[in-house]
Amino acid sequence: MLNQNFKYPDTAAYNFVTQELEQRGVKLSDLTHLAYELLVEFDTRVTEADCQVALQAVLHKREVLNQAMVALELDRLAQADQLREPLLSIIKNDAGVFGTDETLALAIANVYGTIGTTNFGYMDRVKSGIIKNYDQQPNQVNTFIDDLLGALVAAICGKIAHQLA
Repeated sequence: MLNQNFKYPDTAAYNFVTQELEQRGVKLSDLTHLAYELLVEFDTRVTEADCQVALQAVLHKREVLNQAMVALELDRLAQADQLREPLLSIIKNDAGVFGTDETLALAIANVYGTIGTTNFGYMDRVKSGIIKNYDQQPNQVNTFIDDLLGALVAAICGKIAHQLA
């Protein structure tokens, strides 16, 4: 049933995502630096400050926040063994044929069109910087967070590329 009085908790969603990223050891500056490194190859006018502004815009979009909250919470629940089998084992082992982690991340990248999507594919393939750290971190469930970080970098790139075009 539709609740006419429900107001979407935009600020709470933003705070949830940024605080969860911080608690997981993600520095937003690592994401903006990675985006800067990708973008400056194509346009030397881009600055890290541009990337910081773009990341804040990305993180204030509901579509992004929704995907990020689900991704972060699934990693947390799997780490705490609070999912039922067989989903728990699939997520804990980052099963290669699962693909749901990439699907959530692609939903973020797709907000920024083909540029976001292709940059996400690149980030998922090369897994550089902070993304590589999370992809290879032992004893921690990072099935969703590595793809989420790649999607955020891709979204920054897409947002800035659209502004420069």
